[in-house]
Amino acid sequence: MKILVTGGAGFIGSEFVRQAIKREIELVVVDKLTYAGDLERLKEVKDTISFYKADITNKEFIGYIFQKEKPDVVVHWAAESHVDRSILDATPFIDTNVKGTQVLLDIAKKHDIEKFINIATDEVYGELGKEGEFYEDTPLNPSSPYSVSKASADMLGRAYYRTYDLPVITVRPSNNYGYWQYPEKLIPMVILKALKNEVIPVYGRGENVREWLFVSDCVEAVIEIINRGKAGEVYNIGSGEERTNIEVVKSILDILDKPESLIEYVQDRPGHDFRYALNIDKIKKEMGWRAKIRFEDGIEKTVQWYIENIEWVEKKIHYLQQYWKETYK
Repeated sequence: MKILVTGGAGFIGSEFVRQAIKREIELVVVDKLTYAGDLERLKEVKDTISFYKADITNKEFIGYIFQKEKPDVVVHWAAESHVDRSILDATPFIDTNVKGTQVLLDIAKKHDIEKFINIATDEVYGELGKEGEFYEDTPLNPSSPYSVSKASADMLGRAYYRTYDLPVITVRPSNNYGYWQYPEKLIPMVILKALKNEVIPVYGRGENVREWLFVSDCVEAVIEIINRGKAGEVYNIGSGEERTNIEVVKSILDILDKPESLIEYVQDRPGHDFRYALNIDKIKKEMGWRAKIRFEDGIEKTVQWYIENIEWVEKKIHYLQQYWKETYK
């Protein structure tokens, strides 16, 4: 089996690449290498993959890659994914997440693709109150420009299955965390600021709830879905490990033995969903999969990794500051 992986130099995509190589799967990796992509994440496997720097909206070049490599399976991780940036400017999110997905689906349709794994997100469902769970057949009700773009990509994939019989499988994971995550996201941002004794901004009162899934668990689930998932189906991937944002922040401060006085509550962002929670009975029943890593263990491992790789994080923060300055003048 040869798999074409989009976004393979990103946070979750690179974990997929590393795990797939350990399973001796032949990989073709495509990544635009935007500010959030980094080949350093692939340094341990760089000699065992075919890599193309490419924008997934470039139909000619993506078509060339498919024609040359002839993949059996597509795993589509590539996406613009930061909600705050989507609120400032939705254009890159529509371009990459919607148009890019359409380009990939159109080209996959012309080739003998056995499975197209379309990675969505739990955010396509919108928000929950204090009770309840999202099921695979819960109507989509996205809130932010980011989640709308991902819902559009999600629905495009399912439409291509229905209309063209393209063997698309839709995957909706909960919030991922772990090694190599870009420091604009909550957990690495808090770790870095705490290490520097800087103020840690928390939206509202930090009461928003997320379900936290360690990145290796997410990837293992996707590999199970590649092997055993059914075309046309949707699979939620979650951990059951729900935490409020303030609980996450305080757990990091506790691990680092830093004071809670570093926390500063700031104005909530527009359209901030209160809670997400996924029902994963379907993947458990069909594949026997469940998350292995408890949040308490995963956050300890994550904090330790960032301490040991602080130079990489510092470099990324510098790049991120420049990116924000130039992009959002």
